[in-house]
Amino acid sequence: MDWINAGVQGALLGGLYALFAAGLSLIFGVMRLVNIAHGDLIVLAAYLALSTSVALGLSPLLALVLVVPMMALLGYALQRLVLNRVMGEDILPPLLVTFGLSVIVQNALLLGYSADPQKLSAGGLETASVQLAGLSLGVLPLLTFATAVAVIGALQWMFYHTALGRAFRATSDNQAIAQLMGLNRAHIFGLAMALALAVTALAGVFLGIRTSFDPSIGGSRLIFGFEAVIIGGLGNLWGTLLGGVILGMAQTFGAQINPGFQVLAGHLVFLALLAVRPRGLFPRISG
Repeated sequence: MDWINAGVQGALLGGLYALFAAGLSLIFGVMRLVNIAHGDLIVLAAYLALSTSVALGLSPLLALVLVVPMMALLGYALQRLVLNRVMGEDILPPLLVTFGLSVIVQNALLLGYSADPQKLSAGGLETASVQLAGLSLGVLPLLTFATAVAVIGALQWMFYHTALGRAFRATSDNQAIAQLMGLNRAHIFGLAMALALAVTALAGVFLGIRTSFDPSIGGSRLIFGFEAVIIGGLGNLWGTLLGGVILGMAQTFGAQINPGFQVLAGHLVFLALLAVRPRGLFPRISG
């Protein structure tokens, strides 16, 4: 039963990792952009939720009503004013710019909030649980996983059933032809980044409720997000969810063997899958 419980808890943890990874998967699928600052933007969203909650007396989940549009606006402005200027055939300039952005965000958070760990308080939601088939499942992990499924399902539906999704796919497949068809590449990329950071806001809030955070943890969140994306297949949204679940289960199984083995177990499973399937389990096929 302990191993079954570890597997279930790992799958639920995978929902959080899928939220970390969904924004990465989205912007890679549309722009072929690898955002090194993604983890720090997750932490930024957690701090924005903290400030909003304290200032307005809201619960962190209600603060999402303000934090999501703030992060979306930040994403659009960041893409239009900075990243679009360096995007092209060479992938190195965007990598360097997002690395610089990561450093700026970390230091700005240190200046504004100090290095002291913070945590979002969600009251009874943090400790509430339900009994299912002899297992005690936390309401917060269940809510996080359900949110991840809903977000990825909504993004997948948007990609294939809306005009914006068709614009994303057309721009991703061939930017020159999309421009000739009247699509403004800069605007489309801005909307993609806005959508990615809106999802990042959700990830940041659920992270802040689940555990403490400080300005330095963005790098590890980025690694977990990258691993989930790569395991599932770059640009494949449902693959990203599966990648998060696999990574979460690997970590909880590792912790079941030895608590100190938790994070390493996830990295080892990632490395093993990468050796067997270098493009991930379900790589996105263009066209």
